[in-house]
Parts: sequence; C-alpha cells; structure tokens
Amino acid sequence: MKIAIGSDKSGFSVKEALKAYLTEAGVEFEDLGTTDLAEVHPYYQVASEVAPRVQSGEFDRAVLICGTGAGMSVVSNKYKGIYAVACEGIYSAKMARAINNANILCMGGWIVGPELAIEMVKTFLNTAWCQDLEDWRAENMHKFAAKVSAIEDGIYE
Repeated sequence: MKIAIGSDKSGFSVKEALKAYLTEAGVEFEDLGTTDLAEVHPYYQVASEVAPRVQSGEFDRAVLICGTGAGMSVVSNKYKGIYAVACEGIYSAKMARAINNANILCMGGWIVGPELAIEMVKTFLNTAWCQDLEDWRAENMHKFAAKVSAIEDGIYE
C-alpha cells in the first residue's frame, strides 16, 4: 500500500510523528504537504495536491492534517471518488473505512496528539471496507456505494 501524507502548519508536528511511525512500520509514503515551517502550504493547497493523486490511483490512501481536519476534508471531497473523513478518534477512523470506504483520513493537529494520531492511522490503514460488519449491513453498504457513485456521476458529468 502506498499512501500520501500532508499537512499545513497546524498539523505539522503530528505529521512528522506519523512519518516516523510509517517509516518504522515500513509503509511506503510520500509527504506532499508542508515539509519545512519556513515554507508553509495552506490546507486547501495540500488537499488539492493530494486528492487528485488518490483519485488517479497513484496513492491507495492518504492522511491529511490541518487544525481541525475539516478544511482538508472539505477540499478533498470536491474530487470525484474521494471519500475524506475528519476523525477525532480510533473508532471513527475505523468506521470511516469499514462503513464509508474512506480513502483519505483527515485529522486536526489542534485536536489529536501524536500518539492518538498514530493509533488512528494504524487502524485506518488496517481496516477494510465492510470489515467486521454484519452480512446484512455489508450488503447494504455495497448498495449504498452504488447510489453514491450514481450521485457523483450526475454531479461530475
């Protein structure tokens, strides 16, 4: 699995902790956000760099960190096929994957500390769509995904 990671200034310290974890865990990643606090990239620029590259399949998933996670999520979700969710805990990161098939995890550097962020990313990367769901719920998730795809097709024609 290849992931993209990025942050603005508000998420920089959390992103750096995540990079150390990903390196140690042997996860292939590329940092597409602010890499030096002397040259800060705003959240909308980082999300606009990352989301199309997830959309194209260059990256399987991404992790984006801004102040609250909301800005990265809003911008990322402007791209067809991108399902970015701002999460504040391990359970929401798991369910974003299991239920929503999220491909971008967004979080807030003002909200989530490095240790929690690492656990969230572990969970996000190791959870499959429909994992641990009852059969009836997983079946509904597939039906719902088709409906969401149809909505996207109508919007992005």
